[in-house]
Amino acid sequence: MSVAPDDGVVTVTAAWAPALERAVAADPVQVPAAGDWVVVVPVAGARTGAVERVLPRRTAVVRAQVARGSSYGQVLAANADVVAVAEGMAPDVDLARIERLLALAWSSGAEPYVVLTKADLPAEPDVLAAEVAEVAPGAPVLAVSALTGAGLEPLRDRLRGGATVALVGASGAGKSTLLNALVGGDVMSTRALRVDGKGRHTTVTRELHLVPGGGAVLDTPGLRTIGLAGEEALDDVFAEIEDLASRCRFADCAHRTEPGCAVLAAVEDGTLPQRRLDSHRKLLRELEHQAARVDSRLRAELTGRARVQQRAYRRYPLRP
Repeated sequence: MSVAPDDGVVTVTAAWAPALERAVAADPVQVPAAGDWVVVVPVAGARTGAVERVLPRRTAVVRAQVARGSSYGQVLAANADVVAVAEGMAPDVDLARIERLLALAWSSGAEPYVVLTKADLPAEPDVLAAEVAEVAPGAPVLAVSALTGAGLEPLRDRLRGGATVALVGASGAGKSTLLNALVGGDVMSTRALRVDGKGRHTTVTRELHLVPGGGAVLDTPGLRTIGLAGEEALDDVFAEIEDLASRCRFADCAHRTEPGCAVLAAVEDGTLPQRRLDSHRKLLRELEHQAARVDSRLRAELTGRARVQQRAYRRYPLRP
């Protein structure tokens, strides 16, 4: 853990205080994450301390925990001003993955960007960028080459203004190379894609890197599983579908077989790609499933607390 006292940034070892352990046991989202501000109580005479609590987060990128059946969330990055969804232009662009990551980015409270790396490899990077822009309404789409520096100026401008930029994306998306280009040094080793075109895990921890001249870049490991935590802003990711839905004949239209459905009509006339609607349906089902699991857990927790109280009442009955 790095802390910033008056005389500069130092690295210290800090255990969790009992209060933080209790908070994490109740909700794993309270686990300190990269980018968090925490209260650390120093130990006299040693460069160690105890983390008492995590201060309120301005923004948080939260995905569903990877543990099978878990209804809790996991914080990937905290207090970022910009969440940059990194996607490599080579070997290909995965639009569905971009949509999924944008759902996390929009719901974080930070400003989403889509950063298309390896722009020096495809024959027509501008065409690919325009295709991605159609599935990223409201988010700037940058086609960049970390090797040549092309397209990086908008991110560098945000960093010079003191922003914290969190990089999220799959393994092989070029996040480590992008980090090195933004920070201005080889702070992170890089590895080539495997022969099958899949990424290798270069980053295995979440780290915050200060940028000379201002700002910071928060790097995250390559994501193989991007589960939605139940609070994603699909309205922002699929803004055109939400706009069409407002014109449907029925307010509760599910966009399946209902008459007067503006969404289905847009698919029929080619205005809305069928792939886009299918992606929206898939993410919506996932959110509803995760929300149901959260509701079940909360009900179980409430039932458990009620039983504890009932046992306490039987053990210590109220006297008249």
